[in-house]
Amino acid sequence: MNDKQLLMIPGPTPIPQRVLHTLGNAAVGHRTPGFSAIIKEVTGKLKQVYKTENDLFILTSSGTGAMEAAVSNFINPGDKVLVMENGNFAERWIKINKKFGADVQAVSGEWGAQSDPAALKALIDADAGKEIKAVFVTQNETSTGMVNDIQALRAACGDHPAIFIVDAISGMAVSELKVDEWKLDIVVSGSQKAFMLPPGLAFISVSEKAWAANAQCTNPRFYFDLQAAKKNFDEKSTTPYTPAASLIVGLQESLKMMEEEGLENIYQRHAWYRDMVRAAAKALKLELLAEDKGASSAVTAIKKPGEIDVKQITKIMREKYSVIIAAGQGKMEKSIFRIGHLGYVSETDILAVIACLEMTLKELGWDVQLGTGVAAVQAMIMKGRD
Repeated sequence: MNDKQLLMIPGPTPIPQRVLHTLGNAAVGHRTPGFSAIIKEVTGKLKQVYKTENDLFILTSSGTGAMEAAVSNFINPGDKVLVMENGNFAERWIKINKKFGADVQAVSGEWGAQSDPAALKALIDADAGKEIKAVFVTQNETSTGMVNDIQALRAACGDHPAIFIVDAISGMAVSELKVDEWKLDIVVSGSQKAFMLPPGLAFISVSEKAWAANAQCTNPRFYFDLQAAKKNFDEKSTTPYTPAASLIVGLQESLKMMEEEGLENIYQRHAWYRDMVRAAAKALKLELLAEDKGASSAVTAIKKPGEIDVKQITKIMREKYSVIIAAGQGKMEKSIFRIGHLGYVSETDILAVIACLEMTLKELGWDVQLGTGVAAVQAMIMKGRD
């Protein structure tokens, strides 16, 4: 039974049996009226998840492909852009922008803490010449277990003409994000997170304001040319190049599941899992990286106890208990470990990962009373979400 694993990382996430069955169906023709109808249907349902009437496109790529599209289609070489940097994936915005020749100003913050809207507002207010062309932010910083206050960050920009671009890859359908109401110009997400699919699809929404910037963009692009994506979708409900057709059919099923549960219930469920993991960590006297305010509903980052090697924690969890959790990333690679709790996860999955973590820490010499963290989770389950 060693092949049976509990996947508790912040993506890829577990895949429901309903979706697996759909993925196992025969291949479909991607240039048929039936498949075009599927693309049109799932695009409409994705817009409901995004809470937007903006254009939205399905890309065959990882989420990073959509991030690249968000830069290459809207940012010219030499354009001044701001990046709210407080984690490994915010740093990715910096790297992509620099590859395309942007003049990047990083607004650096503490890893594990939320980006500061006041710091952003000060820079926006000081930009009398309106030289800033775009502001890049990360909704859910997977590397630190922190969720930024996107509404407050967008409000800090006021009526400045800069386009507002959000990485919602691990946060979409986990925490509330109102694309239209909050005036978010470009928002990217990916299939392997709360959408409960394998990696391979990315989604990107584009506002009218962003299209105006696109019309002025001179960057060369081909595969990620969103003008081509718009033309093909508007005219034929299809994609300009061969899509991951089986994944899109799987997306149709996962979106049905999400619709059945209801988006608000999905938000509440993920927040509940967050609270359970954090309660267990506190009961075990483990130190959490993010404070309660701003703690991610997708993943919890826990500081390593004492001098225990993080790699030993993840190794024992994986090899002895068949539970997959994640180490840190970037400059926190050796100082934290992370437990994912997004997508197709249950309360019993949380119980199992905490029980195995207790045994792992005890084996590594941490002073653990077995059952302490589990009891904290059990108490919450018995009491109920209300």
